[in-house]
Amino acid sequence: MEPDETLALFDQEMREHARPDGPGTRVERVGDVVRQTGGADDWNGVVWTAPDLSPCRAESEIAAQVEHFAAHGIAEFEWKLYAHDGPEGLGGLLAAAGFEPEPPETLLVARVEDLATTSELPEGVRLRDVTDAEGVELMVRAHELAFGTDGSRLRHQTLARLTDAPDTFIAVVAMAGDEPVSSARMEMHPGTGFAGLWGGGTTAPWRGRGIYRALIAHRAGIAARLGHRFLQVDATDQSAPILGRLGFTALSTTTPYVYRTAP
Repeated sequence: MEPDETLALFDQEMREHARPDGPGTRVERVGDVVRQTGGADDWNGVVWTAPDLSPCRAESEIAAQVEHFAAHGIAEFEWKLYAHDGPEGLGGLLAAAGFEPEPPETLLVARVEDLATTSELPEGVRLRDVTDAEGVELMVRAHELAFGTDGSRLRHQTLARLTDAPDTFIAVVAMAGDEPVSSARMEMHPGTGFAGLWGGGTTAPWRGRGIYRALIAHRAGIAARLGHRFLQVDATDQSAPILGRLGFTALSTTTPYVYRTAP
């Protein structure tokens, strides 16, 4: 498939017809948007906007989503704005309504059949599948050390997926002895050809040694065995060049616009 065809398929299967990304969340199309609503520790936000959305209707939709999430007591939600979304100036309308843009990420997609499924780990490093609460704690610790952010929400979401939807979720942590040094996740989306790669953060002393590449290959091998056609990543500036060398193609960029009702 050509990149524009793959992007159109991604928009259709993963955004317009998005599935809930975890237990306790619901996805619905209302007016010109598709949104997900869950609890305080779930991902809440808008994943798709109608291609023919006009500036006037956009302002109404923005106000409606702010009202919706406030009514559900959600202190923070996200509007995922892709570079190819309309109308022109939607980011400005979101900012004017109180949304704060976070650093943009690159949407990359690869055909699973084009990816390597094996890669060497540094000496002394092994991969451990995350299947229980102990594994979740190791994964959260690696995440916090790698990204410098609180892992409470990640802990909640991972435990929920392992308990209620284990067949749609894979998590793995790289261990150097007894110390977690990197972690990664893969979310499967039944009914689509896509699986999403998330995480992949490595602690500073272990960066540049091939762990990130090995985690990509490990998950690509699982995706191949499960029959997925595509892997999708929202990549930072650090990981996008690595993914490009591994066979991923940049299709668009996405900027999270975050609305917070509490400090």
